[in-house]
Order: sequence, then structure tokens, then C-alpha cells
Amino acid sequence: MLIRVPSPSRSLESEVTPESVYLSRRKLMQGSLALAGMAAMPAWVHADTPGSYANLEPAKAPAWFEEKLPSTRWQAVRAEGESITPFKDATHYNNFYEFGTGKGDPAANAGKLQVEPWTVMVDGEVGKPGRYAIEDLVKPHAFEERIYRLRCVEAWSMVIPWLGFSLAELLKQVEPSSAARYVRFETLVDAQRMPGQRSGFSLIDWPYVEGLRLDEAMHPLAFMAVGMYGRVLPGQNGAPLRLVVPWKYGFKSIKSIVRISLVAEAPKTTWERIAPNEYGFYANVNPQVDHPRWSQATERRLPSGLFSPNIVDTRMFNGYDEVAELYAGMDLKRYY
Repeated sequence: MLIRVPSPSRSLESEVTPESVYLSRRKLMQGSLALAGMAAMPAWVHADTPGSYANLEPAKAPAWFEEKLPSTRWQAVRAEGESITPFKDATHYNNFYEFGTGKGDPAANAGKLQVEPWTVMVDGEVGKPGRYAIEDLVKPHAFEERIYRLRCVEAWSMVIPWLGFSLAELLKQVEPSSAARYVRFETLVDAQRMPGQRSGFSLIDWPYVEGLRLDEAMHPLAFMAVGMYGRVLPGQNGAPLRLVVPWKYGFKSIKSIVRISLVAEAPKTTWERIAPNEYGFYANVNPQVDHPRWSQATERRLPSGLFSPNIVDTRMFNGYDEVAELYAGMDLKRYY
């Protein structure tokens, strides 16, 4: 007998709220007491309107983004049993070295980022190479909201509701050839607006480069994000276009993408070049393979404080077990 095991990112029928309970709750929330309670809710709580979050004002967004919002499939993927990270934490605690090495530097410096117009060069082993305006890349795809866990290699983590579309669909759009085996991504170089790129202390040889095997890139969980929390993506989080690969450490999810290349050989990625003994090409979340300088068995889930630490166990592939088949037969301690 073949038994189908549901993936962790899918909801079960038993988890759906019964209609009678839903209607009762709805009626209660319409009362003045419920409204008063909602006013006190933290900013990361979902509001009644799909795609809106309490206490968050809509951000100014380009037309190509606004046009897609009405048909968005909200909560297409959920992180069951998880609380969404507060918007302020998700936008003010970042690694984006193009803007500086401090966690607050991206939020402080990303306001000068020029995201309109924005183009992405697609080249290499593809049938439709060229320089694409972002609106042309986005146009064929319906938006989805996907609530993913984000695990940093530094052993902190978040839960973020991203807006965007499948990376696989974008790749199909440009028609990879039979010679394509890897996807190489490149971040914007703009030293005038990205102070980290003009720092004499930077170890990075810009541009920032990341890569995936083609079958990883084609996996349904691999995602191109253009927004978060129902709003357009902020500069510090990788506007206007970033990758989200939820089963890998965060540095694989390259931000502010300007080039996507389909290639036959594995690209040398930025952190792999800088410290190959610490940051491998695959970078799959793996609690059994420690970083040379710290354990990866647990993580600090934000928000977390000195006197109220929020420490949780790290899960293999960050809990996205459906990707395990991509690495069948591989020694993941060797191919870290």
C-alpha cells in the first residue's frame, strides 16, 4: 500500500476552523470590545483583510506591484505552529553587507537605493536571453504569499510572510537549455548608494554572487520575493527582487538581483570564495553539521532578548523535509 505523507508546509483538513466557530468569532470581533482588543495587537498579527497586517500602513509601491495585489493568493504556504516575526524586527535586523556590516546598517542606509527603473540580465544557457525590465519578468505570474521560516547561518531565525512567485516559473519563462545545470545570481553594484561596497575593510569582491543547482531552483519551494507583510519589499530586505530558499541558510537567498545566468558549471559563490571551510555551496540547514565556530543545533528565534531568550531546536532542512529527495545519496557533512 502506498501511503502519502503530507509535507510540513501544507495544511490539513483537520486544521481548518469549523464554519460555526469562525462565524461566532467573526461576530465577536465586530463588537466594540474586540475592536479595542485589536487596537492593542502587535504589528505582526494579521488583520481581517487578507494581505494586511495590523498597525502597518501600506507602502508606496510601483504600478506593476499594485496591479498584482488584488489577485494574490494569500497564505498559499503557511508555517504551521509558528508566530510571524514582528515587522520591525524583520526590517531592522538584517545582513546586507552592501549597506554595512551592522544589523541596523541596511535599514539606516537602504533609503537611497534606486529601484525604479530596474532590469535583470538573463543570460547563459537559455532560449530567451536578454535584459528584462522587472515588470516584464513579473507580469506573467500571479502573486502568492508564502510564510516561510528564515534561518541565518549565525544561528538566529525569523518567520516572514513573503510575496512573490515561483522561481521555477521564472526559469521556464526564459527557457533553460539542456546544457544548463546551475543557476547563478548576482546582486546590484552601486557604491554610490551602497556604502558597504566602498568600504576599504570589506572582504567581499563585489558583486555578491550566489547559486543553486538547477533542480534546487526548480523545486516548488524556491521563491522570488518582491514583497513582504502585504507590502512592497523594503530596500534593506532586497528590493525589488530577491531569492528565498527556505531550506537553506539565509546567505543563499541573494538580494537585489540584477543578473540571472544559467550555466553548465557550479558557480563560485561569494562566501564559498571567502571562507570555503565555513560556507559551502549547498548551505542546507543542518543541525548535525556545526559551523566551525558555533553549534547549529539550536537557533535564537526573533524577537529574543537577554532576559527572555527564545531558543528553539533547529530542524533538518529548516523543517522543509520535502526537499530531502534532492540530496538522496549525498554526504551532507561533506557537501555542506
